[in-house]
Amino acid sequence: MSQPSPAPESDILNADWEPCTVAEVEDLALSVFGRAGTAKRLTSERDETFKLTTDGESFTLKIANPVEDVRSLAFQADVLLHLARRPLLVPVPRLVPTLGGEVSHILPARGGNRVVRLLTYLEGDLMGASAANPRQCRRIGLALASLSSGLAGATARPPPGKLLWDLSHFRDLDSLTSFVGAERRPMIQTVLDEFEARVLPIWGDLRMQVLHNDFNPYNILLDPEAPDEVVGIIDFGDMVFGPMIADLAVAASYHLWSEDGLEKLASMLRGFCHVRPLEAAEIEALPVLIAARLAMTLIITEWRATLRPDERDYILRNHRSAWRGLARLSEIPAAELSRLIHDSCEV
Repeated sequence: MSQPSPAPESDILNADWEPCTVAEVEDLALSVFGRAGTAKRLTSERDETFKLTTDGESFTLKIANPVEDVRSLAFQADVLLHLARRPLLVPVPRLVPTLGGEVSHILPARGGNRVVRLLTYLEGDLMGASAANPRQCRRIGLALASLSSGLAGATARPPPGKLLWDLSHFRDLDSLTSFVGAERRPMIQTVLDEFEARVLPIWGDLRMQVLHNDFNPYNILLDPEAPDEVVGIIDFGDMVFGPMIADLAVAASYHLWSEDGLEKLASMLRGFCHVRPLEAAEIEALPVLIAARLAMTLIITEWRATLRPDERDYILRNHRSAWRGLARLSEIPAAELSRLIHDSCEV
């Protein structure tokens, strides 16, 4: 583990670029990938993303931020190619090669070259459009465990550097807690202290591998005809190398805010452990890592909302539920939460 250091304000999340027009994107799709179609801009945090609709097919065209590390994009491509060869329970996007057989294309642009990629578009309803139920959470656990098993075999590694959303560097966010409201700052500090006291000492006992790192409801697709079924997993742009259990902590953190949050957590754990049982150190670390992810969401979003007030509503879209989730988690006695996790993992 590295020593804490301030998160740089020049982070990619705050970079600016000159956006492409829809017409330019459609020209790119045809000239580079041989796909003639209609493009529609989608909301994206790190890059420009478009849905490309052709005759009978749909694709996702992504144009990277010019300050994005090309080595990071190569890492993502390697992992997606690896997953394409794995028998996953739930589909993930697949890279579509250029006319020249490459996995990406370099687009010269003012401010730096930009990497262009085309991926298959997965159909389905975003889980984030409505509150999840316990049955769906069990399906989330099953899907994540299958993906986690597939990622465990990936040999590609991310380039040196830090991603803000990497739980491995959670302690580094200590320097940004001043952006959190004073009345809520003590709760954040408690999580930082627990991470150092309870997780860091067993860090070496946790299984390490490539992580999806953003298993939130807006990256999970449901079957419109059978909404309890997970039919797709998207957005592999935040992948890191770290403890396997962190992916489960990220997924669980989005479902604790509601009255049945603990029931959802138990259902997700049962689904996950049915495919991939947890080890003792992972069970020990999980509750703190869930709290850490919630605290991370609050710290980063309040910081970024200050830097980009014009995007405040989008940046803070998960803010209220994260606060409620962390507050509910802090009210549960540690022994009770530990017992729930142990019991749920005994499948």
